[in-house]
Amino acid sequence: MSAPAPSPLEIVAPAPLPRQEEVLTEAALAFLAELHARFTPRRDELLARRLERRAEIARTSTLDFPAETAAVRADDSWRVAPAPEALNDRRVEITGPTDRKMTINALNSGARVWLADFEDASAPTWENVVTGQINLIDAYERRIDFTDAASGKSYALRDAADLATVVVRPRGWHLAERHLVAADGSEIPGALVDFGLYFFHNARRLLERGLGPYFYLPKTESYLEARLWNDVFVFAQDHLGIEQGTIRATVLIETITAAYEMEEILYELRDHASGLNAGRWDYLFSIVKNFRDGGARFVLPDRNAVTMTAPFMRAYTELLVRTCHKRGAHAIGGMAAFIPSRRDPEVNKVALEKVRADKDREARDGFDGSWVAHPDLVPVCRESFDAVLGERPNQKDRLREDVSVAPGDLIAIDSLDARPTYDGLVNAVQVGLRYIEAWLRGSGAVAIFNLMEDAATAEISRSQIWQWINAGVEFEHDGRTVAVTRELVRELAAAELAAIRAEAGEKAYESGEWQQAHDLLLTVSLDADYADFLTLPAYERLRG
Repeated sequence: MSAPAPSPLEIVAPAPLPRQEEVLTEAALAFLAELHARFTPRRDELLARRLERRAEIARTSTLDFPAETAAVRADDSWRVAPAPEALNDRRVEITGPTDRKMTINALNSGARVWLADFEDASAPTWENVVTGQINLIDAYERRIDFTDAASGKSYALRDAADLATVVVRPRGWHLAERHLVAADGSEIPGALVDFGLYFFHNARRLLERGLGPYFYLPKTESYLEARLWNDVFVFAQDHLGIEQGTIRATVLIETITAAYEMEEILYELRDHASGLNAGRWDYLFSIVKNFRDGGARFVLPDRNAVTMTAPFMRAYTELLVRTCHKRGAHAIGGMAAFIPSRRDPEVNKVALEKVRADKDREARDGFDGSWVAHPDLVPVCRESFDAVLGERPNQKDRLREDVSVAPGDLIAIDSLDARPTYDGLVNAVQVGLRYIEAWLRGSGAVAIFNLMEDAATAEISRSQIWQWINAGVEFEHDGRTVAVTRELVRELAAAELAAIRAEAGEKAYESGEWQQAHDLLLTVSLDADYADFLTLPAYERLRG
């Protein structure tokens, strides 16, 4: 076999990273270049289509199940491919970034699946992108360990039979990787970089271990985007000489437009589909983004008031379960983001009761598994699903034919008996500012007020601020009516910045990115033009 031609990709980075040559081989870069040449033009067309669809939503303030795909929905004969053994029982899934410590802890957590995240839980510094790939390879080769410099505690992998199955989440289609540039000067989509490097280096390695290259697909907005992913999978498997259908993908239904195309998304990926997941925060962010100028009936209340029992959220999750089970796919529930406190048992008691109730509801509703953000929540989630599943790997036989969801049910935001509050606005400013600062330093999974937050949190926080200002929201505070204005948000952000400075101390404050985070939060919250994704302007300011 002849050696691959030199890669047409240029690595644009200030200095080589340790061991990057193990991942950024000429053959791997040539594979990325081929993916880029074949699929980025279609990616660009689909991103343009998103803008056209958003303009149509702004004009009509409505959505419907697509007429052009009615035959796909009406055809009861098709199913997705049967689940591989490693993905048949998914009752507990843990999520987190691919840093070295998290890799070990997630694999050891007792969860059935680890969502190894290059997306919302990982700020895409070049170091995070490359070392995350190295850590996964090292984990498969069992040459990974970690010692915490502060505590001296050491971490190592358990026996292979006790480890979680890895499902990698690449970045969404909208994000570029500025450190890999093609000959024409174009940047490679981050989605193709994360998928391509992982698949190229690990597909055969995983097959030798009785596993496979499994993926979570984020931010999907239409069945045409799922079709693009399917074509990427077909090409990648052919290119490496791997049997078609080896790749399996679970799609996050975390955009309001995708909620109307769940069956079509599974159909497009049917030879590679594993299931669908209900992604709560990004879903709410998508509702605000798409219906932000739709008037008072689309104004969301405080984010913590929008529970999964809200009528429009029930419609979304029950439709997801019915759709998945009708087509033989797994239905995976939403995130339990609580981070147990080492100092406040009362906080833990109240929060764990809420987590348990949430997971009990998901299991009763027919979900086959659910997400947690912390290893301490794995037993809680497992108990809820064990109580319903017993020894069965899933409950895909529960077809939920009792569920009937009309198009308007998914956007009946005003069916929720809750309104924006002053405390909700303060929380949005606090969480948005604290998260963005950590992200700008390269950390995408951040514990804030006993919750594990990721980029979706910052998106819903800044989106709600934008929506409340532009919808003219008012609420009662200290015995008077207060309007949500740009001036009020500036005051709250300045107060929070001052409080953080006092809390952290001058040295720690100056070593952070607090002023830059403050300025960016105000930009994406107060500008008249709504930024489609916070991470796009944030990426221009990202360290590393």
